[in-house]
Amino acid sequence: MTDWDVAIVGGGPAGLSAAYEAARRGARTLVLEKATHPRYKTCGGGLIGQTVAAVRDRIAIPADDRIERAEFTHDGRAPFARTAKPGRTLLAMVRRPEFDDALRLAAEKAGATVRQATAVRRLEQDGDGVAIRLGDGETITATSAIGADGSSGITAKHVGVEYGQVDLGLEVELPIDRARQEHWKGRLLIDWGPLPGSYAWVFPKGDLLTVGVISARGDGERTKAYLRDFVRRLGLDGIEPVHDSGHLTRCRTESSPLRNGSVIVAGDAAGLLEPWTREGISFATRSGALAGAAAADGELARYEREVETTLVPTMRAGTKLLAAFARRPRLFHTMLRTPPGWRMFERFCLGETSFEGTVERFPVRQALRLLG
Repeated sequence: MTDWDVAIVGGGPAGLSAAYEAARRGARTLVLEKATHPRYKTCGGGLIGQTVAAVRDRIAIPADDRIERAEFTHDGRAPFARTAKPGRTLLAMVRRPEFDDALRLAAEKAGATVRQATAVRRLEQDGDGVAIRLGDGETITATSAIGADGSSGITAKHVGVEYGQVDLGLEVELPIDRARQEHWKGRLLIDWGPLPGSYAWVFPKGDLLTVGVISARGDGERTKAYLRDFVRRLGLDGIEPVHDSGHLTRCRTESSPLRNGSVIVAGDAAGLLEPWTREGISFATRSGALAGAAAADGELARYEREVETTLVPTMRAGTKLLAAFARRPRLFHTMLRTPPGWRMFERFCLGETSFEGTVERFPVRQALRLLG
């Protein structure tokens, strides 16, 4: 008899979504989280429609702002703006400490046990399940385990996840006065950057602005310079950040495993994110829910099939979009401002369409050929 039916390593959106789904199916569910909620995580914090749909039945989303207007520039030039249809929200802006803690409370309410400030050192498997060795020497056993401890965590290594795209994201959280709060309320800015495949963003969260950039790993100094120039261009230089952080986002290769015996991985640990925008929260919540349900039902192979059919097609489409954008960012920017381009972006944010459906449409296929 194992201690638990399902043990989950990591208490972010993927792990807590897995815990919620497993516990509500009656599985004895344990979450092991090395930090203590609420804890800061480097993240833009913009929830697209698919994320909202995934979590709205279990939490009241703690949104600091709801975006209705999007502004775009190409390296600070050629600005244009678009507004969503009346009554529609492009993104719900959240601060990760509050969002993740709401997911934790929902998982606990469903019946999961969440142990915080608990470090996991290694996983071992035998025919009876999984043994999880903790930092204090304790061993926990489970019938199956779900890895949700990020792309650099121990579960990704245990499963053997392989990454084909690695990007560097840099971000500052800037406290702003009331005048700036009113200026940015309900609107975001995206700047297509000077480095191949790069872009920057401004996301409002009440009295904070999240300002960040992302670019392919390997050109860190130019990525840092891009962030400095972007902040200066916005007139925000001189404001002392509340947080100044960076992280690597890792996107799996298509042949990368999702499972090793009785251990499956979800979210960032599985390298599941959208390659063009590098949006990961929707992939974390959806893959976590799939993992928790499969583990509770004792059908881990089902999880692999469901990821392949529901998430991988979007990732393939995102790879195509990123390649086109990296080659011809100016033309991409011009095409986005057209009515079809804006409808694609708006419908993606609202969760009304997926990238795989978009890129298969004849006009989009023709545009991608034009972009190279």
